[in-house]
Amino acid sequence: MMDPDHELFVCVVDEGGLAAAGRRLHISPAMMSKRLARLEDRLGAKLVHRTTRRLALTPAGERLHADLRGILAALDEAERRVSGASAVASGPLRITAPTSFGRMHLAPYLQRFIDAHPRVELSVDLSDDFADLIESRADLAIRITADPGPGLTAQRLATNRRILCAAPAYLERFGTPDRIADIKDHRLLAAEGQMPWRLVGPKGAVSIEGRSHVRTNSSELVRELTLAGGGIALRSLWDISAALAQGDVRQIMPAYEGSSDVGLFAVTLPQANPPRATTAFVDFLVGLYAPRPPWERTVLP
Repeated sequence: MMDPDHELFVCVVDEGGLAAAGRRLHISPAMMSKRLARLEDRLGAKLVHRTTRRLALTPAGERLHADLRGILAALDEAERRVSGASAVASGPLRITAPTSFGRMHLAPYLQRFIDAHPRVELSVDLSDDFADLIESRADLAIRITADPGPGLTAQRLATNRRILCAAPAYLERFGTPDRIADIKDHRLLAAEGQMPWRLVGPKGAVSIEGRSHVRTNSSELVRELTLAGGGIALRSLWDISAALAQGDVRQIMPAYEGSSDVGLFAVTLPQANPPRATTAFVDFLVGLYAPRPPWERTVLP
């Protein structure tokens, strides 16, 4: 039997605060605060920083939370093996994913997972912020990046192919560049932090320096400007494949693509015995996006 204050601490972190955890455990906020303080006094370590708006773990709190989650998962799995329910995914599962990607390439397929695992209580947060798994209380994050982050368990799901493209209206107005060096003389479109473009071509790596014709922090706005004929963009196939198939944009300089270091990852906190719901969702994503993701099945060789 675990110390009840340990379980209370895990619940506080998972729910994001004392009030929410108290509602889940049916304990008053005053008693929640008292028991958390009692645990900190016994351990001789500050576990959380509390403000009126948010709760943040200290380094000691992060270590304790990670250890306790692993212990609780192991206990849950042990009970399930005894009861014969170890193969059943159940319980809460919090997922975070990039906004556009989640809307276009996760949401249309989620019902398959829900139907296959009806006992999983799924929660999905779409955000373009680089979500901290502990702070956001997420069990799994889908990340499009070259570096999923230190100290995490990352399953590479697919390569994020990125191509240079522009709308026919733009190419008719400004012409199609013949050489990669000519790109810099065109109207380029990119969100903040997305330039320089690092490409790979027949002779190796190429870097395209420049500034966006329109300054924005929104990748979705860049996509819409590209479709409207506003310039040349470096876009992921998952984002632009439908427009390519319909002829709304054209690939230019096909010998050059974005670096293959950037990939699509399923990222979780390291656990010796991850919850069955988490492993089931990772398996679902692997089956969905590998070996060839759906956005690559109808466009480009």
